[in-house]
Amino acid sequence: MSSEDTRTLRLRVPEMDCSSCATTVGSAMTDLPGVESVDTRPGSGIAVVTYDPGAVERETLVSAVERAGYAVEGASDDDEADVPRSEARASVWRSARAKKTAVGGVLLAVGLVAEFGLAPIPVATVGPVGPVGLVEFVLADLLFLGAVAAAGQEILRGGVVAARQRNLGIDFLMSAAIVGAITASLVGDETLYVEAATLAVLFSIAELLEGYAMDRARNSLRELVDLAPDEATVVRDGEEVTVPVDEVTVGDRVVVRPGEKIPTDGDVLEGESAVDESPVTGESVPVDKQPGDAVYAGTMNEGGYLELQVTAPPGEDTLSQVIRLVEDAEAKKTDREQFVERFSNYYTPLMVSLAIAVTVGPPLLLGAPWLEWFVTGITLLVLACPCAFVISTPVTVVAGITSAARHGVLVKGGTHLEAMGGVDAIALDKTGTLTKGELSVTDVVPVGDRTETDVLRCARGLEARSEHPIGEAIVAHAEAAAVEVTEPTSFESLTGEGVQATLDGTRHYAGKPGLFDDLGFELDHAHVVDPSGELAGEVREMCDRQGCLNLVEDTIPRLQDEGKTVVLVGTEDSLEGIVAVADELRPGAAETVARLRDLGIEPVMLTGDNERTARAIAEQVGITDYRAGLMPDEKVAAVEELLGEYDSVAMVGDGVNDAPALATATVGIAMGAAGSDAAIETADIALLGDDIGRLPYLATLSKKATGVIRQNVWSSLGLKLLLAVGAVTGYVGVALAVLLGDAGMTVGVTGNAMRLSRVEAEEFGEARE
Repeated sequence: MSSEDTRTLRLRVPEMDCSSCATTVGSAMTDLPGVESVDTRPGSGIAVVTYDPGAVERETLVSAVERAGYAVEGASDDDEADVPRSEARASVWRSARAKKTAVGGVLLAVGLVAEFGLAPIPVATVGPVGPVGLVEFVLADLLFLGAVAAAGQEILRGGVVAARQRNLGIDFLMSAAIVGAITASLVGDETLYVEAATLAVLFSIAELLEGYAMDRARNSLRELVDLAPDEATVVRDGEEVTVPVDEVTVGDRVVVRPGEKIPTDGDVLEGESAVDESPVTGESVPVDKQPGDAVYAGTMNEGGYLELQVTAPPGEDTLSQVIRLVEDAEAKKTDREQFVERFSNYYTPLMVSLAIAVTVGPPLLLGAPWLEWFVTGITLLVLACPCAFVISTPVTVVAGITSAARHGVLVKGGTHLEAMGGVDAIALDKTGTLTKGELSVTDVVPVGDRTETDVLRCARGLEARSEHPIGEAIVAHAEAAAVEVTEPTSFESLTGEGVQATLDGTRHYAGKPGLFDDLGFELDHAHVVDPSGELAGEVREMCDRQGCLNLVEDTIPRLQDEGKTVVLVGTEDSLEGIVAVADELRPGAAETVARLRDLGIEPVMLTGDNERTARAIAEQVGITDYRAGLMPDEKVAAVEELLGEYDSVAMVGDGVNDAPALATATVGIAMGAAGSDAAIETADIALLGDDIGRLPYLATLSKKATGVIRQNVWSSLGLKLLLAVGAVTGYVGVALAVLLGDAGMTVGVTGNAMRLSRVEAEEFGEARE
């Protein structure tokens, strides 16, 4: 079967919340003709089926799962987004199974009163039953059997399905224990109806608790879905109409009023407003939006009126991609999860064999009481299913990855979450990661009797027609300072040196210091008006009128040492001033580096910039290990060198040139991935916003998640083994095995995993203010 002939179907099966359930659901479809593969994910309640539509229909696949006893609440092609909203999922405590379990619980309670509080009340005689003849039933027996009939329906139905599939799942094991107890009561001298009823009621309660616990773990994902509204206000034929979001198409004009959620990804056409992007990017401060800016589905329009043009169809917007990738993250199993699955393949057969051995061994070999060891065997059957053990890792992965997504961090799989928890060093690209990636004016130094406004007016006129990023930064700064425009004439770009143009009839220049050196200026002897300002410390000698600066030896090198690009402005006869331009540090970059080091992760900076700029930025953020002047292939070599020095290395970058290094690192992290399909698809982890302060949060969450996985795996396994020993030695009965080994442990590992939702991101820089 070629890949062109196959399709992928996603089935939403919320009751599939344990490994045994997943096996049953998978087996129900695996043997169907045309099914190529089935990937069951109990952590998120999803089964992904790859099939040949020419050999099997979608409806057949859905029916197969439902015949196995599991309701299918949604079926969609793999490229559709169909996560149900929170209100769409009814509480497990109002389900039909919960009601039947309640009836069984009442019958069990009344039966216990009749058994131990009253004298036996004969109510029926049935027979003959095989070779044993007549069987008498007292009131308590019938009450216990009624409890089994009410609470055990789902268990026995699941047991029949598992038997057909030759699957040693939990339903088969529980069914075998219940049927065995009733059979032993019918053919033996003593009855085990109370054990059968206790097992049916308590196990059904355990299943409901498991469903409740898994619903809690999945609710955080549903909360992501609830971020996007159901409807959108669209302008069509000049009128505003409200339509379901699914009917919005690319190019539609959407109206978003103050206080409304933005329904789709789009570009602002009209209006200005602050938009709360924290649900998607994790940015804690609302972002100002104006025409031309991008907005994302699920974000909140704070105060202004916006009209936007839709840029992504429903299901392909940034939020939908995040939801889909969070769901799919469970498919990438961690090393511990793979170990657990391999171990469970031996654990269940071993425990079943032990149950059979203790049931028949002591009575046959030692003459021990059959009934006592039969109950012990039933107890071991209860402990034979490794549900809590197997679910301990995926439920932690789902909880951790979903929590990260709510903080604007997209982790694409448990393997990457686990790998990030073991990172020893993190390589940081400079431009766009430690810095904003946007040039801006940092210093304006007037010379002679000029003012800053004079220098900016001249610089703006010279750079008005320049397309160089430095020129654009100078023009933007002058515009922000409301400096008037001087229209240039005879503009000319001096390749590699700067620009020249005529302003108010006089030839002016803007460019590198070398340009003015060629013009014959004495840059080592320039005058400024105020020697008491910030540059007073650089004054080398006093002239008759003003302070004197040595630009060659002092001012220019000082600015360059700070990682700034120096632009001189003047005419052929006089130097008017200096404008310094730099790529500014991101807010909180230095605090982020310090926090990473506190977490035991060594930060290293990799950049293609020159040595002087790299050293300046590294000193500002507190990085001692930096590599400058790197081409893309040299960044790869630098990451490989770090991998030789450290066991595990993460790489953070934002540009296409960083892609090879991101792929080489143990974990590749993309900055500012919101709205970028390529970044979201290719990175192991994506910071949806431009907040570098999310890195310490990611490191903390990953380390905690790794610890929780370890705790869940070993505590669930340890408790199972402890209860097994207790069962063989007579200290643990059926009730305790169900309550602790099944329900208690499942709820325990799920609750432990949910602690990850309380890990909060620290706020650095502007976000903190």
